[in-house]
Amino acid sequence: MADNTKTKTWDATRLPDLTGRTALVTGANSGIGRTAADALARAGAHVVFAVRDPERGLAAAATVHGSTEVRRLDLADLSSVREFADAWQGRPLDLLINNAGVMMLPQQRTADGFEMQFGTNHLGHFALTNLLLPYVTDRVVTLSSGAHRMFDARIRFEDLDFTSGYNPNRAYAQSKLANLLFTLELQRRLAEAGSPVRAMAAHPGYAATNLQSHAGNPVMRGMMKIGNRFFAQDDRAGALPTLYAATQDLPGASYVGPDGRGELRGGPTLVGRSAAASDVAVARRLWTVSEELTGVSWASGAGDRGGARGRMAAER
Repeated sequence: MADNTKTKTWDATRLPDLTGRTALVTGANSGIGRTAADALARAGAHVVFAVRDPERGLAAAATVHGSTEVRRLDLADLSSVREFADAWQGRPLDLLINNAGVMMLPQQRTADGFEMQFGTNHLGHFALTNLLLPYVTDRVVTLSSGAHRMFDARIRFEDLDFTSGYNPNRAYAQSKLANLLFTLELQRRLAEAGSPVRAMAAHPGYAATNLQSHAGNPVMRGMMKIGNRFFAQDDRAGALPTLYAATQDLPGASYVGPDGRGELRGGPTLVGRSAAASDVAVARRLWTVSEELTGVSWASGAGDRGGARGRMAAER
């Protein structure tokens, strides 16, 4: 019988055996995060649900088939991020999946005074990744969005918090562009340090999740409800780019999304990014600014320590 597996669209049934590996998924209590967590756990990984509301996290974890634990993490509060990292206590971490996010909110501030979308989607994950990086053995996957190409997306260094003329769509696009630039610079630093850890990015396409229900603009919410009904794929399909980026042998800084028209739906594949998301100079500047804003820096030798832990994990 002919082997037709190469022509089959990649899905979660083709995940490798992840027994003995630990994966941390932010925002794993619902949507793509919960679906990805379930798939990783089914493949044998021990999955840590890093969530703002532990009760909701426990309820979500109870639906997952496999080994899980729930830990509190509020990405909109840097003190919570630091507490989470301090409590990690040196455990090897194979997969860090920066999935949590907020979308097109009315103007709000994080606990540290940052615009909520930039502060949560980018700065919170920036701090978390750098604090946990010494323990990461394999890769970091950060969720971006096709919105990084839209709404005049750029990093507004002159006004990152949109203190003048707040626009929820542009603020969201800036945060998703920041996710890609973060991945680009993280991979550069890992490679320079000689680390085997890889930084990846992914986007789910147009996936029907509860993220859109929190969009602040009623007109936008109405449009998304229509889109969810007629055009979107479900969260299982939306999670595939994340799972593909987390487990397949891809070059560092790869960006994975759906292979369908407009990258709205379909099987996971490598996709392109905007010129703004490929700007090395802007990526480096954003990193420097993010260090200043969060007080969390690239630790000297972080990549080496991650690599050493990876070798130890492989030897166990």
